[in-house]
Amino acid sequence: MPEQRTRRAAAKDKKEGKSPGTQAGEYVREEIEHVREGKHGARSTKQAIAIGLSKARRAGIKAPISKSASKSTKKKAAQDEAASHRRKQPSRKRSAATKHALEKEGHEAASSSALSSNAKKAAAKRTPKSRSAAAKKAARTKGAAGRSAAAKKAARTRARNAS
Repeated sequence: MPEQRTRRAAAKDKKEGKSPGTQAGEYVREEIEHVREGKHGARSTKQAIAIGLSKARRAGIKAPISKSASKSTKKKAAQDEAASHRRKQPSRKRSAATKHALEKEGHEAASSSALSSNAKKAAAKRTPKSRSAAAKKAARTKGAAGRSAAAKKAARTRARNAS
């Protein structure tokens, strides 16, 4: 069950007109936090992200499904979408079994290095044109204060890497 804070943050994103992907990101962040704090583990970073996306879809967020996703992933996304429309209590036995299985997994999947390598792999799959367009849009929508903060952060990073 998603935390109240996560649902509120996603609702705020929706109200601000942010994309469904951004709204779903709140649920993914929560899942990463759960793995980090030892609530349960995950076999891989991808699994932790998938759990978060599933929770988001079940909470009614219209998170898009990748065109290149496997048949089973598309089926799971459709199931989650359908589950968001019905108010049925989840099976206690199945929930407990899933939690028990995840508790056996490690917590390395939520480490900063694992998340970083996952992001790099995801970016590498995109075309340079697509990445460039995303960066330009980010700069456009960030606003003056946001751009200033980003520039300061970049300067700090360059200084740190130079030494």
